Amino acid sequence: MDVSNLFDVKGKVVLVTGGAKGIGRMISEGYVANGATVYITARDLPASEKAVEELNALGKGKAYAIRADLYKEEDCKKLIEEFSKRESKLNVLVNNAGSNWGAPYDEYPSSAWTRVLTLNLQRVFQVTQLFTPLLEKAASPMDPARIINIGSIDGLRVPSLETFAYSSSKAGLHHLSRVLANHLGKRNITSNVLACGPFESKMMAATLAKFQDVIESGIPLGRIGTPQDVAGSCLFLSSRAGAYINGATISVDGGSVVSAKL
Repeated sequence: MDVSNLFDVKGKVVLVTGGAKGIGRMISEGYVANGATVYITARDLPASEKAVEELNALGKGKAYAIRADLYKEEDCKKLIEEFSKRESKLNVLVNNAGSNWGAPYDEYPSSAWTRVLTLNLQRVFQVTQLFTPLLEKAASPMDPARIINIGSIDGLRVPSLETFAYSSSKAGLHHLSRVLANHLGKRNITSNVLACGPFESKMMAATLAKFQDVIESGIPLGRIGTPQDVAGSCLFLSSRAGAYINGATISVDGGSVVSAKL
């Protein structure tokens, strides 16, 4: 059991939705740095092209950008069409694209539920459904294709912030991932969740600017996550080392979700 082979992802084809920024960018870099071919999606094409240029400078793998606004159902279909022109199979699908909405309880709008649940939950199912034939083409019993859904510890605990649709969508995503694990495992496709704690990202920027010290004080390991933390978890799940992990929810949070206040 050579470690260099056990955690190897070289040559695998990976799709990371929302891969140009934040956690998605961290994950994309981990794959490219270890020899995978990575496609990233983003609504912001200039940002994704800049990310691809920086990722390709790493030298080992390759990165490509496909513009896709996954709020729009038609863009999900365009994504699979564009991807299929370039690749005949997909080894790893990372469903990372997501959104948040915070507002006081008495003012929380219906539109927030529509927007957040659409991207964080419905589109994850639809994108996975569209890419399942390509995942099947890459899959084998000892090296299944992998689905990695980027969830949140706010889907495991009750958050203090008033992000009602977000936490509900992530709880739903966690269970959807288990349902997919059961259904798609029979096709040699695994489905797992990374329930992420706080990482530096656009979504977390305002919160960290005000409360990073408070947040870190509530984490047993005393810090927020780094790119290596989330990328390493994805590499594990995508390699031979993670080939028998299916239906799991792995908290990548420094122990936040198990931290007791009293």
